Amino acid sequence: MIISSPNDFRAAAKSKLPPFLFHYIDGGANSEHTLGRNTSDLQQVGLKQRILRNMEGLSLDTELFGEKLALPVVLAPVGLTGMYARRGEVQAATAASNKGIPFTMSTVSVCPIEEVTPKIDRDMWFQLYVLKDRGFMKNVLERAKAAGVKTLVFTVDMPVPGSRYRDMHSGMSGPNAAIRRVMQAVMHPDWALQVGLMGKPHDLGNISTYRGQPTNLEDYIGWLGNNFDPSISWKDLEWIRDLWDGPMIIKGILDQQDAKDAVRFGADGIVVSNHGGRQLDGVSSSVNALPSIADAVKGDIKILVDSGIRSGLDVVRMLALGADCTMIGRSYIYALAAKGQAGVEQLIELYEKEMRVAMTLTGAKSIKELNRDALETTHQALLSGKLL
Repeated sequence: MIISSPNDFRAAAKSKLPPFLFHYIDGGANSEHTLGRNTSDLQQVGLKQRILRNMEGLSLDTELFGEKLALPVVLAPVGLTGMYARRGEVQAATAASNKGIPFTMSTVSVCPIEEVTPKIDRDMWFQLYVLKDRGFMKNVLERAKAAGVKTLVFTVDMPVPGSRYRDMHSGMSGPNAAIRRVMQAVMHPDWALQVGLMGKPHDLGNISTYRGQPTNLEDYIGWLGNNFDPSISWKDLEWIRDLWDGPMIIKGILDQQDAKDAVRFGADGIVVSNHGGRQLDGVSSSVNALPSIADAVKGDIKILVDSGIRSGLDVVRMLALGADCTMIGRSYIYALAAKGQAGVEQLIELYEKEMRVAMTLTGAKSIKELNRDALETTHQALLSGKLL
């Protein structure tokens, strides 16, 4: 299959992966309305073309938390990344490092922290949930610090798991799930060999290290389900702030007031996010939530955004609407599943190329110059309330 655009990786991943894995990364909550709106709303954001602006020397470089990024893109935390390619977290982190951007490891990664950090040349980010097992949280934070992790991404929009019906149909969960997964693997021999046989162990490395025993996929569903904490509040983050002296990012913000609370709490950054449409179906798309949040806290805290970003053009749109940086999840997992580390590096190159085209044709010579002036006049008016 010829890969000429970021979207081509999705079809390549679908053909290569067992259905339970493809639908786990591709699906969303309930009827998946928010999942769809994340992309469709973003594509409706119009840009204003400018010409003859002398765009020689255009730069995508940006700085975030004292770290230089080659472009304003971070690989988001994605659970079970190591099931999409052999030791997938290592491959994705290496690709990100080679391309000058951060990789964020998920709490529920296949590879443990200690396996990934020695393989890369730049600092890795780490993502954590609020869980009932505070001993695990303390343990994994201490291990992350010992491994050189400096930036913590704290996911707060998952006090309970979302209703993901695709997983029941695909074999990720539900009746006879284990047997169905084995049958699917047999029908996808390349994945079965490269990941199923050669990519072991398939346990959750960070959790297994803490528990002192393997934590497999069945244990993952049970352990994680029993450990989500619906009683989470801002006070639960205070003891983590005491443990963590590096940059701390709160991921899962969709409301102005929550963004202001994050500033008051002392967070260094937020991620405007609806968890890729995987939690509460019917909530706002991230792109629609972003402008009002930027109006409320821009300059007081770093604003990242995810959910629905599928191209470098989408990155430019998000930056024009007020984000300082973006995070991509599904997009890089499709590339990882299709072509491993090389696929992720190719995806980042495609994002960079698309950003350069978009910035050249909107007259933004640097990331700092990307603002609402790059939006078409009608969209600017909508954001200012003149057409509401």
